[in-house]
Amino acid sequence: MSALVSLKDYENSAREKLPKSVWDYYSSGANNEQTLSDNCKAFSIYRLRPHVLNDVSKVNLGSSVLGTSIDFPVCIAATALNKMAHPKGEIAVSKAAESMKIGYMQSTWATTSVEDVTAAAPGAIRWFQLYIFKDREVSRQLVHRAERLGYSGIFLTVDMPVFGKRYKDAKNNFSLPAHLSLENLKALNTLRELVTVEGQDGSELARMAASSVNPSTQWSDVAWLKTITNMPIVLKGIITGEMAKRAVKENVDGILVSNHGERQLPGVPATIDALREIVQAVDGKCEVYLDGGVRTGTDVIKAIAFGAKAVFIGRPVLWGLTHNGQEGVRHVLEMLRDEFKTALQLMGCTSVEELQSGVNMVVPQSYFNLNL
Repeated sequence: MSALVSLKDYENSAREKLPKSVWDYYSSGANNEQTLSDNCKAFSIYRLRPHVLNDVSKVNLGSSVLGTSIDFPVCIAATALNKMAHPKGEIAVSKAAESMKIGYMQSTWATTSVEDVTAAAPGAIRWFQLYIFKDREVSRQLVHRAERLGYSGIFLTVDMPVFGKRYKDAKNNFSLPAHLSLENLKALNTLRELVTVEGQDGSELARMAASSVNPSTQWSDVAWLKTITNMPIVLKGIITGEMAKRAVKENVDGILVSNHGERQLPGVPATIDALREIVQAVDGKCEVYLDGGVRTGTDVIKAIAFGAKAVFIGRPVLWGLTHNGQEGVRHVLEMLRDEFKTALQLMGCTSVEELQSGVNMVVPQSYFNLNL
């Protein structure tokens, strides 16, 4: 294989290496996948307006998430079942994040426990992605385990009261490989023993979610979550200004603008299209981040210029993990960091703050449609 020089190269490598059912699980979206490609394509709608003849010989790529400094504004989003991509799974991913001094968000549906991730990458910036389960005690125990282990934030997924319809998983009758377990739930008796919904989607994970995740989750659960932990709370999955304003009223610490990689509801906006509405709605009262469709350094530039403190990547991490474990993930992160640095310099900026200076450095294509 020729040299891998872009995230697309890693995606192609992963497609060749992974079994079809695993590739489909990682790469697919909901129903007809209306918004799946939009997440990536929407970035091309926006154009860069660089400021030239600025001294960019020295640049500071740093940002922060929930008060913790990161070396550049790209972090790792929660993705499930990492050991299907590589035997080291979440440990390889967390160690790559640790080595790059950026944040790592671990999934509830991880194939490695929070205890084992902590032991493997004790210096990593670690956050935990959470669902509100039908049995709240399950959620409480997960939060307390993460807090005791030094995780520094909870990312509560709010866009999955029910599991989205995923045609490819249904056709493949997707199930967790027999040698793997959902390690965070294993000790809580919420693994296969609680799968009581039969015949739904032909997907074991869909049945597990239907059996355990609470479809009646509401704003009062956010308030409850704040009573059981001192960790900051970020709501993951908000894509409208109205919901962002409500989140601010609930005094959350952050919002992750996300459409779940278009794995839940087809037809929603691409996250980069929704970002500015969210930033305007919160008016600086909480931090805003973005995931979905980030594939290049200029994608990062656009999200940061629109007000995101950082972006999160999911699928590209899985492609790197599939290709070469920890080193593959690290190389994916290095490529994005280096592309971001080059783009920042070519924009005439020396820091994230300059990129967010309020000047129209990133504009929609319609900006140039002058009525002459």
